[in-house]
Amino acid sequence: MSWRRIGIVIALALVFGGSTLFAADPAPEAPAGPKMMSLGQLFEAGGTIGYIITGLSFLMVALIVEHLISLRHNALIPPGLADSIHHHLALRHFEEARQQCQFHPSFLAYVLAAGLRETDLGYSAVEKSLEDAAVEQSARLYRKIEYLSVIGTIAPMLGLLGTVWGMILAFMEFEQKANPQVSELAPGIYKALVTTLQGLCVAIPALAAFAHFRNRIDQLVADGALTAEAVFADYKRSAVAEPRSERVKAATSLRGKPATEMQLENPGTAAVASQAKLVAKSDRPAADRGGAK
Repeated sequence: MSWRRIGIVIALALVFGGSTLFAADPAPEAPAGPKMMSLGQLFEAGGTIGYIITGLSFLMVALIVEHLISLRHNALIPPGLADSIHHHLALRHFEEARQQCQFHPSFLAYVLAAGLRETDLGYSAVEKSLEDAAVEQSARLYRKIEYLSVIGTIAPMLGLLGTVWGMILAFMEFEQKANPQVSELAPGIYKALVTTLQGLCVAIPALAAFAHFRNRIDQLVADGALTAEAVFADYKRSAVAEPRSERVKAATSLRGKPATEMQLENPGTAAVASQAKLVAKSDRPAADRGGAK
């Protein structure tokens, strides 16, 4: 027999022998576990403050669902909007581009509409308007998710308040009895701790969701700002090229005009030219005298 077969036989012997051995021994009785509270008993033990924390939990779930729907890439940056606005800008159809932004209300549409309002003032004004609109919209989105942070902060504080109040009631009942037992004090104490448990169960997912949506907003705002700059890229190049072409045309026309037209359009140039002529006339006789000598 090979070593491989020997190993298989030993493994099978250990498996079957071990199962037989364990089957022969009677299973020890498991100790009785602690009595668990049902969901209804948990709510009842929380009292008034527990019901308030439960209401916060429902509000937290509603906010998380709403943010999952509204804070999406397609919701803040609609597909096709950037290409449509870029096409209208290439054709200088600014009014059509503004209407297109109105038809698709979103983060990107708001930022692009802010830039389109400043197209008459040059690209520097457009760029400043894009930055201001992006900052304003990002602040609005952060304020929107701030409620999750508030719930995550308030819920454990309410739980601690309920626990302190329950402990006070428990010890007041303990004081009224002559020889109280620990078993008589325990129900009041564990019921007082229920509100702390409820508060933590609400605070942990609320703060986790807040961190998740904050990171998502950072990413989407950055993507939207870069998309808006890309939409106005051709407009930026044309806006920078126009002043250069105008300066070149002005310099060419200035060199090609007669002196009289230049003097009429630029009195300072005419004064310099006349002064140069006077200096030339005053130096000419001196040169002639030098040649005669």
